[in-house]
Amino acid sequence: MTGTQAFEPIRLPANQPAQFYRGGAAIAALRGADSSQDFGPEDWVASTTTLFGNESAGLSRLPDGRLLREAVQADPRGWLGAAHVERFGDSTALLVKLLDAGQRLPVHFHPSDSFARKHFDSHFGKTEAWIVAGTSGPEPTVYAGFERSQDLATIDQWVRDQDAPAMLGALNRIRVRPGDTVYIPAGLPHAIGEGVFVVELQQPTDFSLTIEWRDFLASPDKGHLGIGFDTALRALDTSGWDGDRLETIVRHTGSDTSSTVDLLAEGARPFFRADTLRPGGAALALDPSFAVLVVLDGDGALRSTSGAEYPVGKGDTLVVPHAAGELELTGHTTMVRCRPPAP
Repeated sequence: MTGTQAFEPIRLPANQPAQFYRGGAAIAALRGADSSQDFGPEDWVASTTTLFGNESAGLSRLPDGRLLREAVQADPRGWLGAAHVERFGDSTALLVKLLDAGQRLPVHFHPSDSFARKHFDSHFGKTEAWIVAGTSGPEPTVYAGFERSQDLATIDQWVRDQDAPAMLGALNRIRVRPGDTVYIPAGLPHAIGEGVFVVELQQPTDFSLTIEWRDFLASPDKGHLGIGFDTALRALDTSGWDGDRLETIVRHTGSDTSSTVDLLAEGARPFFRADTLRPGGAALALDPSFAVLVVLDGDGALRSTSGAEYPVGKGDTLVVPHAAGELELTGHTTMVRCRPPAP
């Protein structure tokens, strides 16, 4: 990789692989799109991950025409830092999405690292977390974890019958508002309700085991990803999640106006990091790190130690290489900074 541009913050265009559900208005509004632009429900930001079973859909392309994945593979230390490369190789270990649920998503769950290694030949499973960026409608709701422990025979029957009311009714309903965050460990059954717009962090895979596939997916094979539901259900967390357990994965940060707000529950730290940045009248120093930035509001600028300045504004999404060094964020802006786990 040559030149200095590779080691600067890079603004990225929208990247929208096709999805099976409705949505996208909140993404279009954030990005300031006009009525002639058609936005889907997901925008994969700084993605080196493809849709399951696809060789290229989902990959982010840099303004110079290169795929981000190829750029990182060409110089992993420059993009990711030596300590990260020692742990994760040339994987960014992170996928960030903007996700706007224009309808309720189906009940599904994701495999752990160990399950993914055994059944999908992947180093990563798909632990994820949601940062609620906006809501619409009278009761914006997400669903996470069974209220009470369930036996596999019952769940298996729900899947065979495609009993969506039973599946959804067994889950905890969580009303959400902007600033709320929900950490979703691997195995936890969940769904996002209509009108919830999130910045989603996840491990860099597309492994969704969808037990409520009817009316969403073309076939049950798309739900179990070819391994069969008998096998897939072994990755499901069937335990009960009461209020005390839910408090370990849900945080309410909307009222915290600090310049830097750590967003995610403690359990998310081995998988990814996220914070809200609001410099206001003072500059914020950002330590060197591979990072994905989503600007939710306002205008500001990133300044490098060399004095180069990069304006940022509402709707911008950027990828920052580790070798960009320490940056300074100024201005009246609200930004979500997403990073891989600390190496």
